Amino acid sequence: MARAQLSRRSLLAAGSAAAVALGATVASPSAAAAKPTDDTVGTPAEALRRLQAGNRRFTSGHGRHPHQGLDDLHRLAAGQHPFAVTVGCADSRVAPEVLFDQGLGDLFDNRVAGNIVDDLLLGSVEFSVEEFGSLLIVVLGHERCGAITATIDAIHSGGTVPGHIGTIVDSLRPVVEPVLSQPGDPVENAVRANIAAQVRALSARSTIIAEKVHQGALRVVGARYDLDNGRVSLVA
Repeated sequence: MARAQLSRRSLLAAGSAAAVALGATVASPSAAAAKPTDDTVGTPAEALRRLQAGNRRFTSGHGRHPHQGLDDLHRLAAGQHPFAVTVGCADSRVAPEVLFDQGLGDLFDNRVAGNIVDDLLLGSVEFSVEEFGSLLIVVLGHERCGAITATIDAIHSGGTVPGHIGTIVDSLRPVVEPVLSQPGDPVENAVRANIAAQVRALSARSTIIAEKVHQGALRVVGARYDLDNGRVSLVA
C-alpha cells in the first residue's frame, strides 16, 4: 500500500456513497464528532489500560457495553477513529468488542483462523495505523485453538486437510512444529508460540509499524484469551 497514494478522503467518500445507496437519511455529523468522548486515549499505554479495564468489567459481569446504539452508529457515519487494532482468531467465541467491553468505532478488528499475519491482513493493520492513528496492536490468540490443533494433527498424521484449510495449516506449520517436542500441552505451547511469532512478524515485515513503534506512537502486544473464564492476559 503506497502511503503517498492512500487517501482517507476517497475511502470515506466511498463509505458515504454506500450509505446513500442503502437509504441512509440521517444527516452526517462532523468528522470531529465521530471520535468517542468517553475514555479517550492518547498513548499506547493508555490504550492498553483501557482494554485491560474493559476485560476486567467483562469477566466480573459489570460490562458497560459502551456506545453500541443507533445514535453512536449515526455519529460514526462521518468517520472512524479506532484506538486499537486486533489481530484475532476467527473463532466465534473470541469477539474483541465483547471481551474488552468496547463499542462501535473503538477497535479495528482483523480476524482469521489461527490469527495469522499474511500480506492481506498486514495491509489491513497498516491501514488502521497509518490512516486512523491507532495506538495499539493486539495479537489475540486463545486456548484450545482449532487451527493450531488441526495443524498438530496434520503434522502427526502426515496427512492432508481438505480444501483451503491446508493454507492455514501450511502457514502455522513452521511455528508449531518446533515446539512439539517441548514438555507440557502441545496445543497450549503452540498457541503461545504462534502469538509471539505473529507479534514479531508485524514489526519485522512492516516498515510502517516498525517506524511507529520506534517513535513510541504504537505498541504491539500478544495476548491469550482463556475460554473458561474470559480473561485476557499478556504473553508477548
